[in-house]
Amino acid sequence: MTARPLRTIACCAKALAPDAVSLDALARLQLAARRRGQQIHPYEVSRELQELIAFCGLRDALGIEVQGQAEEGEERGGVEEERQLHDPAS
Repeated sequence: MTARPLRTIACCAKALAPDAVSLDALARLQLAARRRGQQIHPYEVSRELQELIAFCGLRDALGIEVQGQAEEGEERGGVEEERQLHDPAS
């Protein structure tokens, strides 16, 4: 028996708050879709909700790729510039 590819349904998450209620809704929606041989693909997910999803360990289950942005003083890829630490004893 050959498994059929999952049908993907796009789901705009732009209006979802970064909280447990939204996380629960996305997880339940994904579970219901998978039971029917489908999957949801949330897009326009806020950075805060992406972080909550990753923190809860549901990134792979929900098909979310956490988008990283370089912070001030940090190069892309998470590598920080090498610096000398200030010695308070001096």
